[in-house]
Amino acid sequence: MLKRENALLLIVDVQGKLAHLMHEKERLFDNLQKLIKGIQVLGMPVLWVEQNPIGLGPTIPEVADLLPDSRPIDKMSFSSCRNDRFLQALKALDRSQVLIAGIETHICVYQTAVDLVKMGLEVQVMTDAVSSRTPENKAIGLQRMRDAGAGWTSVETALFELLGVAEGETFKALLKIVK
Repeated sequence: MLKRENALLLIVDVQGKLAHLMHEKERLFDNLQKLIKGIQVLGMPVLWVEQNPIGLGPTIPEVADLLPDSRPIDKMSFSSCRNDRFLQALKALDRSQVLIAGIETHICVYQTAVDLVKMGLEVQVMTDAVSSRTPENKAIGLQRMRDAGAGWTSVETALFELLGVAEGETFKALLKIVK
């Protein structure tokens, strides 16, 4: 089970024109926004990375505007785990569970998830908050991550699993986000 005190959210490479080429991009953007807002209501940390931001551009405003108090970690490697700044930030948070979302499922999300699993972390792929340019590549990425030991979940499943109870102000706030 996911636990608030053990988990963090990692947003991978939701950048520039590439983000707008994703299969079902509107659904992706909507679910990313719900996920980030929900994680913030739950008081959990968020890390976000950008692949070659000079070449691909910055994180799209739909995501970046929700994270005004933090900055993305620039990387050139497909896996975030091959970046020292990312590894330092991850270690500083001292969490054992990583919810991963972003693009592209079959490249950067996949390689990062596999490396996180190899590091001994529990990885949950947010299947409705990842995408690729084609549904086939998304499916391949998801299956390869599962084969490597990552779990699959959805935005609502994860948020309500992290919450654990159907009462209180946090529950009411999450209901407003997911509706």
